[in-house]
Amino acid sequence: MNPLSENIDVVILCGGLGTRLRNIIHDRPKPMAKINHRPFLDILVEYLSRYGCKRFILCTGYKRDFVRRYYDDKVYPISLLFSEEKEPLGTAGAIKNAELLIQSNVFLVMNGDSFCKINIYNFLEFHTSKESFASIALIPTDTSSECGIVKITDTHRIVSFHEKVVDADGFVNAGIYVFDKEVLSLIPAGKKYSFEYDLFPTLIQQRNMYGFVENQQLIDIGIPERYELAQKVFRNFTYQTMRR
Repeated sequence: MNPLSENIDVVILCGGLGTRLRNIIHDRPKPMAKINHRPFLDILVEYLSRYGCKRFILCTGYKRDFVRRYYDDKVYPISLLFSEEKEPLGTAGAIKNAELLIQSNVFLVMNGDSFCKINIYNFLEFHTSKESFASIALIPTDTSSECGIVKITDTHRIVSFHEKVVDADGFVNAGIYVFDKEVLSLIPAGKKYSFEYDLFPTLIQQRNMYGFVENQQLIDIGIPERYELAQKVFRNFTYQTMRR
C-alpha cells in the first residue's frame, strides 16, 4: 500500500438528479443505479479501497436517504461518512458543504456517476511532485465526446478548461481530482458553485494546477445507452472489500 492513498480522504459526488436515467431508475439517485445487481457507487468505493483508501465521504442530495439506508445496513472495513445537501450546491459547493468532514490536507474527489481506471498511486505522486494546488485526471479526447476539454502545456500545467466542447487538440476531464484542502477557502459556503464554471477558471489564473494524463476509457452512466454499456464492462467485476 502507498501511504499517500492510505491517509487521504476520498470525496464522492453523489448528489446529481440523474434526469436522463429516470425512465430506467426512478426510485434511487444515479450513483445507486444497479450494475449487475450492485450499486455503481459500490464499484467506485471498491476500486479506490484496493489502493488503500479507507475514509470515504459521500456527498448526497437527491434521494439522499436511499444512499444512507443502503450503507448504514452494511459492515465494511472502511469508513463511510455522509455530507447531505438540502438544496443542490453544484460540484464545488458539495465539497465545501463537506468541509467539516474532510480531515486530510490533500483529498481526492470523484464523480459518483463515472469511472476511469487511472492509477491512483501515480496520480497522487504526480500531484505531490508537481507541488500542484489542484490536479485533474485527463484522458485522450477520442474516448469521449461530452466532457470538459482541458488544454495543458508541455509540463502538464493546465492553461484552459472548456466544458462540453469537443476539441481533438485537448484532453478530456475524467472527473477525478486531487485538491489541497486550502481550496475549500476559495469556495463560498451555502451557494451553488461548480468546478468547471466557477472554481477552475479562478485556479488556472491564480494557482498551480496540473493535468495527469493516462490513456484510459471513461465510463459514465448518465444516459441509457452508456448505462447499458457499463453493465457489460463491469460484468466480471469482483468485490474484495465490500461485503453485504
